Amino acid sequence: MTRRVLWLPLVGFALLFAVVASGLMRPADRTVRSALIGKPLPAFSLPPLIPGKPGLSSAAMAGQGPRLLNVFASWCVPCVAEAPQLMRLKAAGVPIDAIAIRDTTPAIRRFLARVGDPYARIGDDRVSAVQLSLGSSGVPETFLIDGKGIVVRQYVGDIRPEQVDEILADFRKLR
Repeated sequence: MTRRVLWLPLVGFALLFAVVASGLMRPADRTVRSALIGKPLPAFSLPPLIPGKPGLSSAAMAGQGPRLLNVFASWCVPCVAEAPQLMRLKAAGVPIDAIAIRDTTPAIRRFLARVGDPYARIGDDRVSAVQLSLGSSGVPETFLIDGKGIVVRQYVGDIRPEQVDEILADFRKLR
C-alpha cells in the first residue's frame, strides 16, 4: 500500500504535464467576434472625411441593398495589404462603405492615392466610438450588411486573396 502512495505525486505530475502540453499544442482562438451578428447596425452618423465624398450613417446603409462596411486607417499596414482585394470586390460590383479610425484628411487622401479607392462613402470616426459600438477590436475589419441594415457576417483582419470568392458568394446570397 505504501508503495502505491509513493507513486501518486509522479502520477499527479504526469497528469498536470499532459494537461499543460495539450493546451500549448492547441493555440487558442483569440479573435474578438462582434455580438452584432444577426442584429441591426447601431445608430450612428459620421461626418465625411474627404470633401466631395459623403459621410456615413446607419440610416444610409439600410434599404440600399447588401454592402460591405470596412473599418480601416491610413496608418494600418494590413489595410494596405487588403486594398487589392477590396478593389477586386468593387470591380465585381460589391458596394463598399468605410469608417476611417483616428485619421486625418491628408493621410487618407495619400493612402487612397497609393492603394486605390474602393469606397462609396467614408465616415470619420475620430475617437473610435462607432468602431467600438460595432464590436470591432481593430483594423482592418469588414462587415457584410444586408439590405435592411442587419450585420450578417464579420471578417476579422485583412481580407486575403483566397477570401474574395467566399465574400462574393456571401454577397450574392443577399441580393
